Amino acid sequence: MRLTRHRRWAVPIVAAAAVGLTLTACTGDIANEEAGDVDCSDYEEYGTFDGAEVTVAGTILDLEADRLVESWSDFETCTGISVDYQGSSEFEAQIAVLAEGGNAPDVGIVPQPGLLKRLADGGWLIPASDPVVANIDEFWDPIWKEYATVDDTVWAAPLMASVKGWVWYSPDEFEEKGYEIPQTLDELKELSDTIAAEGDHKPWCVGLESGDATGWPGTDWIEDYMIRLHGADVYDQWVTHEIPFNDPQVAEAFDAVGEYLKSDDMVNGGIGDVSTLVTEAFQTAGLPILEGECSLHHQASFYETFWNPEGGDENTVASEGTVFGFLLPPANAGDPLSVTGGGEFPVAFRDAEEVEAFRTYLSSDLWANNRVSLGGVVSANKGLDPENASSELLVQAVEILQDPETTFRFDGSDLMPGAVGADSFWKGIVAWVGGESTEQVLDTVEASWPAS
Repeated sequence: MRLTRHRRWAVPIVAAAAVGLTLTACTGDIANEEAGDVDCSDYEEYGTFDGAEVTVAGTILDLEADRLVESWSDFETCTGISVDYQGSSEFEAQIAVLAEGGNAPDVGIVPQPGLLKRLADGGWLIPASDPVVANIDEFWDPIWKEYATVDDTVWAAPLMASVKGWVWYSPDEFEEKGYEIPQTLDELKELSDTIAAEGDHKPWCVGLESGDATGWPGTDWIEDYMIRLHGADVYDQWVTHEIPFNDPQVAEAFDAVGEYLKSDDMVNGGIGDVSTLVTEAFQTAGLPILEGECSLHHQASFYETFWNPEGGDENTVASEGTVFGFLLPPANAGDPLSVTGGGEFPVAFRDAEEVEAFRTYLSSDLWANNRVSLGGVVSANKGLDPENASSELLVQAVEILQDPETTFRFDGSDLMPGAVGADSFWKGIVAWVGGESTEQVLDTVEASWPAS
């Protein structure tokens, strides 16, 4: 599941008001430089346009939205295309309604392959142009092209990416107490047991609250354990329903995660007991590490942004800094690196040269380096220089994504049908940490899987 955050201000638009969707606006004007200050030689291939505008919408908000707008500032200056971005936490729920009513933006930044497929099946999308597809073939691992392909048609290029399965921790605490980075899942459990036995605080801090999407951080735990315990092939069978959701292998992953999320000895450091998992916002759940009230927090690479919620730099993300992360280890030492992650896909709802010029830029190594240099995110674009990433951890994330030996799989719930991945699976996590058994929850989710 892709993160969403709420702004304090909003600019309603007429089309959105008709369906109850409030969007927050960011226009390129706030970031544009004077044309004389910009070297436009890198942008000549995109052409020039007189008075053209491209409207864009997505789930990206707040500081990330500001940086996104800045990433295409020079593109606007050099091409003459004005890009108007509007972000909303309701984008995923309402974009199909807007498309059906003819009110969709020119470009929608879609964070779920399942949602992309739904929009393609609805007949609302414009196929990716040849230059976009050429960039995909040049700059991305083939698995990313598969995620944006429906019925043999490629609909979009990837945009940003995240590597999930990071375990955030305090390097100072680990050094002071002599903790070692675990190399296997068993060693992670041993470390957690050690911290719990010391009695100073609970080892883990966890937050599953995310508005209508409450529960999704728990699905990330399950997905990370599925790929580590059973491998990519079984993971693929699970997300495509070649094995049922209540398969014993899925139960094994739930029970392994349950040793943490369903145990008052393990959670919820600095926050409360197990019941607080569903009321603590995922954005703030890791912050007790900074106060020494928990030691470990499971969250994706994008969580780097939240260590400095006011946009400052007092908390450094580094191996010798305030906070850092290690990847959730494999089941067995020496297992090949398998990770889960997420990303976005800019789909088009309007067939126009300026729209495809913009999408071609977003699919380029130029855009990837421009955006990543601004901080807080990474991309799986192979033309990205890892050193442009804003922290030691994000440099590692880029290298993981670019490594041909890495087995990467997209977030499982984002690949499943919406009735499961964006509904019963999330709700199942909430019921499960609330006391329902693994068997009950898996049977309920399995029963919700669409028949076709």
